Amino acid sequence: MVPVLFHVGGVPVGTHDFFVLLGVLAACAVFFAEARRRRVANLQLVWVALGSVVMGGVFARASTAWRYLAAAPEPSLAGLWLQGGRSILGGLAGAYLGAVLTKRLVGYRAKTGDLFAPAVALGMAVGRWGCFLTEQIGTPTRLPWGISVSPEIAAQIPNCPHCETGAAMHPSFLYEIAFHAVMFGALLWLRPRVRTPGELLKIYLLAYALFRFAVEFVRGNPAMWAGLSASQLFLLGTIPLLVMYFWRGRPTPGYRPALASQDAP
Repeated sequence: MVPVLFHVGGVPVGTHDFFVLLGVLAACAVFFAEARRRRVANLQLVWVALGSVVMGGVFARASTAWRYLAAAPEPSLAGLWLQGGRSILGGLAGAYLGAVLTKRLVGYRAKTGDLFAPAVALGMAVGRWGCFLTEQIGTPTRLPWGISVSPEIAAQIPNCPHCETGAAMHPSFLYEIAFHAVMFGALLWLRPRVRTPGELLKIYLLAYALFRFAVEFVRGNPAMWAGLSASQLFLLGTIPLLVMYFWRGRPTPGYRPALASQDAP
């Protein structure tokens, strides 16, 4: 448990916030590198990226506002922003909406999903280190890579009853970091093989939705209904939509061998 990573002039820099910022910077670097590689970089894309980041941050906070409002004796907007939780699923939904709205505002009509997909995957792989170092670890496990913590560290981890028992737990965030790192490589491999504009992002979102639904069983988040967490209930509504999208588009050949076409990616 490392709530504070370092100090700058006596001011503590939170571990979680630092890695979130690092993840956003990594995602932006990949986004604009990919835009330059595809020769589509322009000022409009800067606004699209900014709108996505801002809306992602707002929705990440807003999607967990109900927890803060239920616990805070005197709730306020400042308290919500400083003390409220954050949801990566809410952040992704907000980032998607932010990109869509900003594109309409600036008049950018081209698909941007292929730019966002590898960028988001790498940003998540980096940002999740902040979660691993500061948040609930996972459910108990007998697997050899289970992690246990001392009573002193356990006292600093919120909402982690298994931490206090000294039991070995699933390193659930390490699972997620590994998933996003693999997806980053897979998306780069798929880049010349998928010809439908914007398809890479939908592939990534479906893969992450399925993975996240599964990993929630070892995350240790409280069950909301029928043994499922709030994240799983949200995914129950989004996974069918993504599956339906690919099912409806199956007659159209959207994929090609890397050397089968001379078309630009």
